[in-house]
Amino acid sequence: MNLDDMAKINQLDRYNMREAIEHLPDQLAQAWEQGLSLPLRVKPPIRQVVIAGMGGSAIGADLFIAYGEPLLTVPVVTCREYQLPAWARGAETLVIGSSHSGNTEETLSAVKQAGERGCQVVAITTGGELAALASEAGWDVWQFEHHGQPRAAVGFSFGFLLALFTRLGLLPDPTRDLNAALRAVREQQVSLGVNVPVVHNPAKRLAGQLIGRWVVVLGSDVAAPVARRWKGQVNELAKAWAQFEILPEADHNTLAGIENPEALFEKMMVLFLRTPSDHPRNRLRNELTLQAFLTAGINVDFVQGRGEGRMAHQWTLLHFGDYLAYYLAMAYEVDPTPVQAIEGLKAAMKQ
Repeated sequence: MNLDDMAKINQLDRYNMREAIEHLPDQLAQAWEQGLSLPLRVKPPIRQVVIAGMGGSAIGADLFIAYGEPLLTVPVVTCREYQLPAWARGAETLVIGSSHSGNTEETLSAVKQAGERGCQVVAITTGGELAALASEAGWDVWQFEHHGQPRAAVGFSFGFLLALFTRLGLLPDPTRDLNAALRAVREQQVSLGVNVPVVHNPAKRLAGQLIGRWVVVLGSDVAAPVARRWKGQVNELAKAWAQFEILPEADHNTLAGIENPEALFEKMMVLFLRTPSDHPRNRLRNELTLQAFLTAGINVDFVQGRGEGRMAHQWTLLHFGDYLAYYLAMAYEVDPTPVQAIEGLKAAMKQ
């Protein structure tokens, strides 16, 4: 498909995923501002935090933890399970239930367990059973309005966490980093929009390279969860296979697997995410690993984070990946919004 064919794009994108991607920086700014004024009854001290969520709701937690790792004053983990870690108990543990729909069964299970263990709880959701459960228990409910897919609400899941941890005194004021990130994302967006032709649009050009290929994304440091985000977006928007790897861990196992089967190598495309804020040794690993894959006959490319600061580097890469997955969906001529395989599994689980 011609990625400059606006009529075809409008025909395929029936639920306007494009608009959700375009408005992502505005969503992030809105969540931060809204989060500064929402009710908050959590009482100090907080010694550890668990963020329970799945899919698009959990990736916001991963992004936040990667950004905040050098700054946070308490340990914070993401829980993608039905059960909390054994150590998550008592009033000094804060459990944040993040579920876009409010009906995610794994998240509900973890939050109910948090209540049984005497943890403090904050619910971040658009409503559903989670909002009802939290309200009945007297917990804080940070409810927001969003009618799209959970993956298109990552600005909310990240921005609310940013505000929450700042208000609890667990994270230094990120206003400067946030403003730099918003500025960098909006500047980059000028070259990524649907109306920008392929010849001037790096996301469209890279999407063209991914057609018919097995996509692998590698990142480190603040870009590690972005690699996971790219993988998920390629899956859900383009309905295509993808995987992610994290450096430096990938150099201790994955790198050994580039000998066999050679017949598949020409069908692979390995994308390396880079940022100026990566650890110097990871920057070196990124380049040397790319060269190793290239020497093995595997297609490679890299994308660089932009702007000033860790958050800007992270979010410019994330937003580029959203556009990339969108254009790959257009190239495969699929609607980027519906996820029938996922919905079908959820229905089967309910039965």
